[in-house]
Amino acid sequence: MENFGKDLLRKIKSVELPGEHAHGVFSPPSRPVFTYDEVLAKNPKFAAVNIILYIKDDEWYFPLILRTENERDRHSGQISLPGGKREETDRDFAETAVRETSEEIGIEKHYVRIIREMSPIYIPPSNFYVYPYISYTKKDPKFILQHTEVVETIEFPITSFLNLPDKPEIMALPSAGGHEVPVINFNGYIIWGATAMILSEFSQLLKKM
Repeated sequence: MENFGKDLLRKIKSVELPGEHAHGVFSPPSRPVFTYDEVLAKNPKFAAVNIILYIKDDEWYFPLILRTENERDRHSGQISLPGGKREETDRDFAETAVRETSEEIGIEKHYVRIIREMSPIYIPPSNFYVYPYISYTKKDPKFILQHTEVVETIEFPITSFLNLPDKPEIMALPSAGGHEVPVINFNGYIIWGATAMILSEFSQLLKKM
């Protein structure tokens, strides 16, 4: 906890992002890499997700969510960050991240403060271009789940992401069509795909502090 005390938020804001290098560590082998112009040419849907930090038992935590099963959603049943599609009324992607966090897990918007944006990531199977954010709340969160979207919240101490391996565990997952993909296996919770790639960047950011 010593390295992640009161200065954590300031340090997060100032550290240089590792970007695609960090994404690549947990990228599925078949995932193509596109330039920004190539992504825009695909007319993607835009979304934002949120790593929202809070203090619990004198340690920094953030929640992931287990999404409900839904045949229409390619990412249903997976573990992900709170977030979703940008709406026309959102001023920017930061507002999308905060709004979706409030809707999905019940943290009131006016208690959420954005720290910084992370590197955006394109998800080819669903044609989403996602803007990840890091934020925090000083208020002890009381999770109220949007049950049409979320089955449960899973609270992670940020220290658990300090030692992600350079060569991650590989698993064949039904949710990945049976393909072998790099995963984060945390106490039996299997995190893969874009969420693992975003958390890989978060992990490398923390290591630089």
